[in-house]
Amino acid sequence: MTKDYLDFAEWLDIVLAPELPEGIAAFCFNLYEDAEDAHLFAFQLIGAPGYDPLLPDWACEELYSTGEYLFLRRSLTWESCLEEGAALVRSYLELGLYRAKLLAAKAVAIGFVDGDLLTIREA
Repeated sequence: MTKDYLDFAEWLDIVLAPELPEGIAAFCFNLYEDAEDAHLFAFQLIGAPGYDPLLPDWACEELYSTGEYLFLRRSLTWESCLEEGAALVRSYLELGLYRAKLLAAKAVAIGFVDGDLLTIREA
């Protein structure tokens, strides 16, 4: 396991350990670019009450959010951040301590808040 994965898993373990609100249908990892550092990106996890693969705005409504408690990572470009982030999420879905909470949802996605979502897993 890489240090990146271990750091990501540690963050996710902290945010997924408590009981989550009832009614979460899908999870989305929102990605943000840092305004001052083009190579710094932040991950936020949200839980949405609905999921519809034909309506990309499903992740705009939140029942749960990590809020300002973000996972930060460096990447060369936003494209590489998205690709590397998707790989981290896939690894957590296979190996993570609280992966069952994510796997119980209809979908898990990742994407920049102002862009398209990449569905990692759909039930």
